[in-house]
Amino acid sequence: MTVTTTPHLNFRGDARAALEFYHSVFGGRLVVISNEDAHSVETPEEAQQVKFGQVAGENGFQIMAYDVPASGSYHQGDNSFFVSVRGDSTAEITALWSRLAEGSTIIAGLAPSAFSPAYGMLKDAFGVVWVLDVAVAYEPA
Repeated sequence: MTVTTTPHLNFRGDARAALEFYHSVFGGRLVVISNEDAHSVETPEEAQQVKFGQVAGENGFQIMAYDVPASGSYHQGDNSFFVSVRGDSTAEITALWSRLAEGSTIIAGLAPSAFSPAYGMLKDAFGVVWVLDVAVAYEPA
């Protein structure tokens, strides 16, 4: 049996744009099903909003997203979560960082840290905070 954890991001009308952006960064397969596609339109203005969306990369990257309907409570919050992307090499993380950083606010620039050969944090144009780093094997304490 295999278990996979996939971050699921909630938006208010920005899910499609966010998923398309993440697809441009990570590649893979983009799936977007609108409220209209799912036959679950609550209001005409929300017909093209995302009921289910996902980016699944060849490298194992996965993220899901949808648009919270106006009838539901939604507040993005401050620092409610980070999406962590860990890679095996500095080159791999640097390539992802350079694409993800477009239009983003850099919180901590990609650089060597005390715990990784490359670590960086940014907030993208959709308000999602990303942490990218090179995974390092650690000995248990």
